[in-house]
Amino acid sequence: MTPLATPLSYQVTAGDDVGHLVDELARLRIAVFADWPYLYDGDPDYEARYLARFAASTGAVVVIARDPDGRIVGAATGAPLADHADEFAAPFAAAGLDPADFFYHAESVLLAPWRGHGAGREFFRLREAAARAQGFRRAAFCSVIRPDDHPARPEGQSSLEPFWRRLGYSPLPGLVAQFSWRDRGEAGDSVKPMQLWSRTLG
Repeated sequence: MTPLATPLSYQVTAGDDVGHLVDELARLRIAVFADWPYLYDGDPDYEARYLARFAASTGAVVVIARDPDGRIVGAATGAPLADHADEFAAPFAAAGLDPADFFYHAESVLLAPWRGHGAGREFFRLREAAARAQGFRRAAFCSVIRPDDHPARPEGQSSLEPFWRRLGYSPLPGLVAQFSWRDRGEAGDSVKPMQLWSRTLG
């Protein structure tokens, strides 16, 4: 993949600044998560509520990626796991791991034309820096588990697992969260298994 002639710029925001970005982040999440593997049938009202709760979390950060014209084309969120949705903290507690020890990388979204040029790595680097600044020494995230024969799986779709492993993350054996949303084409929400990954921050 060739480098971008004019690279993206990145900004780490927190506190009240996150609240000011709720509408733009909601639109971006709905657009990106509609695709594989999330297939999310976006709900603007839900997004606004979810992001408002996230913005109120002490320690929450958003890494914003802007194109050369200043438009937001990507974002990655993170917060202390203990402040995030209980569905993600529960498997840690059940395994005897204290959720308060982990900084949680909630989601990364990037519009398709800008993928493959290093934004994913930068999203992780900047969130990990924020985690270290808050005193965290472990970080975690989750990925949705979809069956190999899922009818919506794109032909030749590659996995992000090699990328995550290169960054030092590995799946936590037996730690699977359960989270619900409505897939495109579904009449209502359905529960999705989410594999939890973690690494120790150097």
